[in-house]
Amino acid sequence: MPDTIWLDGRYLPASRAQVPVTTHAIHYGTCAFEGIRAYWDGSNLHVFRLGDHMARLMRSCSMYGMRPRFTAARMGEAVVGTIRRKRLKGPTYARPFCFVGDHGISLHVDGRARVRSAVMAFPMGRIFPEGGISARIVSRRKIPEEAVPVQAKMAGNYLNSIAATAEARAAGADEAILLDSRGMVSEAPGENIFVVRRGTASTPPIAASALDGITRDTVLELAAGAGIPCAVEDLPRSSLAMADEVFLTGTAAEITPVTRIDGRRVGSGRPGPVTRRMASLYDDAVHGRGAAREGWLTAVYP
Repeated sequence: MPDTIWLDGRYLPASRAQVPVTTHAIHYGTCAFEGIRAYWDGSNLHVFRLGDHMARLMRSCSMYGMRPRFTAARMGEAVVGTIRRKRLKGPTYARPFCFVGDHGISLHVDGRARVRSAVMAFPMGRIFPEGGISARIVSRRKIPEEAVPVQAKMAGNYLNSIAATAEARAAGADEAILLDSRGMVSEAPGENIFVVRRGTASTPPIAASALDGITRDTVLELAAGAGIPCAVEDLPRSSLAMADEVFLTGTAAEITPVTRIDGRRVGSGRPGPVTRRMASLYDDAVHGRGAAREGWLTAVYP
């Protein structure tokens, strides 16, 4: 399997897809990125919600004054092209990103800053077990909108997630849960969170410094179509202790049940009925089994 990287409009062997140490993004984190999954349906590989991911990538760049040379459509083509050249036919993860290249050490990023673009892709199955994971509410708070544009999916923002993950792992948990600056539930380091109580699945609003996640949006749409009650509302920390079920959503994490929080069992200690139903609906959607909305799936192979 060739190890191919798309860089600035060219497909290159990974060994040649290099950038200099003077790259601005290395020094300051000026890199917008997306994580995208593709799924094999038995006859073709389909990228899930490619257009929505590319649109968010461009929005992230715009929030930081970055002007990519390539359009959202061209970046989408590069994602498909990179996967195709690697001949991937199983669960796949793609990482398209735009980053500021040589721009000195200036903190002023404007239209004159050179923005480079790249895509990498590789096989990736589940990252968390289907049976559930443990989580810990960490002391680190989610970066507030007053500090940085939270809805820009930027590399630098994820230092917050790295610190939170380290704290959770040191405490023996699989994943962290972050509160916002007000003490309300925000999200996990790389996932949105849903709290289920009395059959209703609630998720924090973006005002809680939560990313407007594409998988989060998918869950809300699928739940509405299936008649599963959902709410977008502020969730106090105590809602986690009172939950019947908790699950995380994200491109990499997909639908991941949380069965223990701070050492205490969530509900029955097993994935609950709402979590299982949402996982089933999501699996149908990404594999094109009738639940996917128009435009959600992009075929990789002709």
